[in-house]
Amino acid sequence: MPLWGSRASGPWAHLPLLFLLALAACAARASEITFELPDNAKQCFYEEIAQGTKCTLEFQVITGGHYDVDCRLEDPDGIVLYKEMKKQYDSFTFTASRNGTYKFCFSNEFSTFTHKTVYFDFQVGEDPPLFPSENRVTALTQMESACVSIHEALKSVIDYQTHFRLREAQGRSRAEDLNTRVAYWSIGEAIILLVVSIGQVFLLKSFFSDKRTTTTRVGS
Repeated sequence: MPLWGSRASGPWAHLPLLFLLALAACAARASEITFELPDNAKQCFYEEIAQGTKCTLEFQVITGGHYDVDCRLEDPDGIVLYKEMKKQYDSFTFTASRNGTYKFCFSNEFSTFTHKTVYFDFQVGEDPPLFPSENRVTALTQMESACVSIHEALKSVIDYQTHFRLREAQGRSRAEDLNTRVAYWSIGEAIILLVVSIGQVFLLKSFFSDKRTTTTRVGS
């Protein structure tokens, strides 16, 4: 990329480390979106991709129903590259065969009353080298090696944070759903207990009233 067109020496050697890492993070195009998918609905996204570009689509259903969704990916000619039904999560990597607009859709049309929360990460292209001289025959300097190591470690940290954030959101949704069910069950039990108690009172009262009527004597 033009941003990394000059050798990591001269002015580049004096740039702060964090600034270098920030520039590297902006080099690759990636879209991370979490959205609501209503019942009987379908949501599509579009991305302009150049031929020969390697792309990765990763998605996960965070909340709703059985945590499943339909996913479909098409190239500019409408050819289906990926299609899965009722998946909770998945990842698909492909290389663009031609220039154009690629479309991927998430469908919840099979659900009649449950909406879903879906997260997806669509990455276009691979991360370029942190330094333009990283692929040269000579070894990297100590500063360059440290930058590369920190950059890779930060990418791993970001991936782990995203993974645990999704797991936490899914766990919280399950806990809230379970709490709602327990609350409804408790209310139902309380109502049943109240009805049974009232029924027992009236039943015992009927026993005593019947006893008083049977002890009356008829005069001769």
